[in-house]
Parts: sequence; structure tokens; C-alpha cells
Amino acid sequence: MAPFGLMFSGVCLLKKSFSLFSHASSLTRFVNVIPAVKSLTTIAGAPPKRPLNGYMRFVKQQQPLVVREYPDVKAVDVIRKIAQQWRTLTADQKQPFQQASVVAREQFKVDMQRYQSQLTPAQAAALKQERRRRLAKRKAIRRKRELNSLGKPKRPRSSFNIFMAEHFEESRGTTTQGKMKMLREDWTKLSTSQKQRAVTFLLLRSGFRLATLP
Repeated sequence: MAPFGLMFSGVCLLKKSFSLFSHASSLTRFVNVIPAVKSLTTIAGAPPKRPLNGYMRFVKQQQPLVVREYPDVKAVDVIRKIAQQWRTLTADQKQPFQQASVVAREQFKVDMQRYQSQLTPAQAAALKQERRRRLAKRKAIRRKRELNSLGKPKRPRSSFNIFMAEHFEESRGTTTQGKMKMLREDWTKLSTSQKQRAVTFLLLRSGFRLATLP
């Protein structure tokens, strides 16, 4: 006769399998399942991972079901379908996912404090510097997107870039780096007047008319 602990574990596993199967049949039943919250422990000295928000938890659980239902749909369209499902959910249906995210964030704070307490002063300073670098990068990307949305004019191409784009295919060299090297050598051999005439000819052939050239 199997030990009681082993029998109890088997019953729990069987019960969990039936529960997941029954909830996968419809979205309304599915959203009542609260995603399991795993403890964010450090692995090989790495910092704990930031937990997913409520929406991303929903995406993670819905994605296999949508892919199974629409096997020929592209990944980006799968995400669109899941996003549409999320928008149709009520506040009560979203609540389990959002609550799980709240619990995970609290655990994340505990794990992060434990992780930071184990760092040396040099490691803590390096971690702080890396965080500032990531924030600055995100800020720059966000700023660039805002400027593009406002119709920021593109930076004009230099004379050499125009020359390189026109002659790249016919350039000597078998690799991209080799072609660029040969083009730069050819460009440096040209005089200022030759560079201006070459770029003027290329622009006029492309339909541009410029009064002055750099």
C-alpha cells in the first residue's frame, strides 16, 4: 500500500488537471482561475525578476489556448486577439489577475531587499549605475517616439551617404565592410568640386534640385 503522502500528492495533481481542463473550455470560466504566484528567488547571484502585471499574466495564460484555437495565426495577431479578450472582461474578471500581480510585487520587494543586503558596496554602486543607464535609455526611446509622432523632420543625409548609397552595389569588395571601405577610399580621393558635382548629378537623377550642397 502506497504511503499516505504519496497518495495525497497524486490526488492533488489529478484534481488540478481536471480543474484546468474544465476551465479551458470557455473564457468566462477561465478567468476565475487565479494564476499561481512563484517566489522570486535569486538564481546564481542574479537579481529577482520584476513580476508581471495583471494584463501580462492574462496574456501568458491565454496565449497557449489562442494558439491552439488558431494555429495558423501570426504571433502578433494572437496578441491582438488576447488584447481584445482583455478589453471585454469585466472588472471582476480582471481582479484575480491584478490581485496576483499585487501579491507578486510584494514578494518582489522582499526578495529585492534580501538581494541588495547581500551586495558589496561596489556591487551596489554598479547596480545603481546600471539602473540609471536603463532609465536614461528608456527615456531617450520614449522621447524619440514622441518627437516622431509630432512630425520631427529627418536629419538630412550627408554627401558621402548619398554617394555610398548610389555606388554600393557596384563597389569593389565582397563583404559589406569591404565595400564601405572601398567607397570611403574612393570618396577621399575626390576633390571638393568633384564631390559636389558627383552628389549634384546623383540628386538631379533622383529628381531633387538643390541650390546649395554641403
